[in-house]
Amino acid sequence: MIYFFAGYIILASVLGYILCALDKSYAKKPGHRRIRERTLFLTAAVGGSIGVWIGMYSLRHKTKHMSFVIGIPAILLAQVVLVLFLMYFNVL
Repeated sequence: MIYFFAGYIILASVLGYILCALDKSYAKKPGHRRIRERTLFLTAAVGGSIGVWIGMYSLRHKTKHMSFVIGIPAILLAQVVLVLFLMYFNVL
């Protein structure tokens, strides 16, 4: 079970980072459709918060948006608390 969970988090994080990188490249090219902020938040909420957070700061993407500067770390913190809670009760 723990290996499945770890694999899921890794895949979701990689997806989150890729979405940030794509959106950053689309931002530099006029005429491209951007990735919605809602999509980035949803990806973070379903387990990709580490990848989105790394993408934000390594690519300098969305770091001027307070909703991202506060929201993504808040999602990450909530997920860490949830994992610790599940580990404490031997669910994971």
